[in-house]
Amino acid sequence: MIKIDKPWGYEELLEHNEYYVVKRLFMKEGHKCSLQYHRVKHETIYVLSGTLQVLLGDTVDKLISIDLTIGQFLVIPPEKIHRMIGVTDCYYLESSTNQLDDVVRIEDNYGRK
Repeated sequence: MIKIDKPWGYEELLEHNEYYVVKRLFMKEGHKCSLQYHRVKHETIYVLSGTLQVLLGDTVDKLISIDLTIGQFLVIPPEKIHRMIGVTDCYYLESSTNQLDDVVRIEDNYGRK
């Protein structure tokens, strides 16, 4: 397992092979990842603990807010704009296709490009 510290928490890379990736992520309460989309990557998130807010939409000005709690999941297809926000400290799984570097950041609170 590889642990990668992030400004919003961390992610643990549980599996990365030629077909798929599985990560366990920890999102700190009040923190958020980049507003982003993926050109190819298709992902599913599954909440293990806490409450995770997801902003999701086709354009930045038409994002909807979805609160997910333990046992709930959401599929995020390629090109869908999204951002995860920790309503509380939370753990969630991300299962996706294997394109780890396929991230287009639109906005980031931590100055990342």
